[in-house]
Amino acid sequence: MWAIINAAGWPIWTIIIASVVAVTIVLERFYSLRTALIIPPNLLAQTLQEYRRAAVSQNMLTELRGHSPLGRLFAAGLRQLGSNRDVMKEAIEDEGRIVAHQMERYLTMLGTIAAMAPLLGLLGTVIGMIEIFGSQSPGGTDPRALAHGISIALYNTAFGLVVAIPSMFFYRHFRSRVDGLLVEMEAQTVHLVEAVYGERRGD
Repeated sequence: MWAIINAAGWPIWTIIIASVVAVTIVLERFYSLRTALIIPPNLLAQTLQEYRRAAVSQNMLTELRGHSPLGRLFAAGLRQLGSNRDVMKEAIEDEGRIVAHQMERYLTMLGTIAAMAPLLGLLGTVIGMIEIFGSQSPGGTDPRALAHGISIALYNTAFGLVVAIPSMFFYRHFRSRVDGLLVEMEAQTVHLVEAVYGERRGD
């Protein structure tokens, strides 16, 4: 592997750095976007049970806010319990935008790496071509310089694609995952609002 890196020349290091960043982001997002962490099971039922048992307290709101992203939405809505339904929904939507932004963290960087990695490979290709042309001399072609230039051109192109393709795949995967989680969170907050205001009308 070290021999390949040496043959690819210094441009390969930019691609290696990009690959390390991409792998780090992918692992972090796999951990942070787990369904159980974002949308804990039975949180809606537990929240409604607590609301019916002891109404809304500051301790309940604090616990919900620190529990999970879905809990933050529940807390934002229940904090407006004395207001009308539209105010509660607006509070949930405002908090939802913040939660969505946090869930999308680092994805822009991953998408940038997916787009830039082929260009970094192209940079290596251009440098390899310069090496190839530099191997030409009036006395003939230097075979070592020619081989080195070809290695730089081909290895960088290949490494750039090897980094770009998985990065784009995971970027699309995480974007889709975030969208799916947001839809599920929205559905659960709607159930919360309907349950709370349905019970208040029945009082």
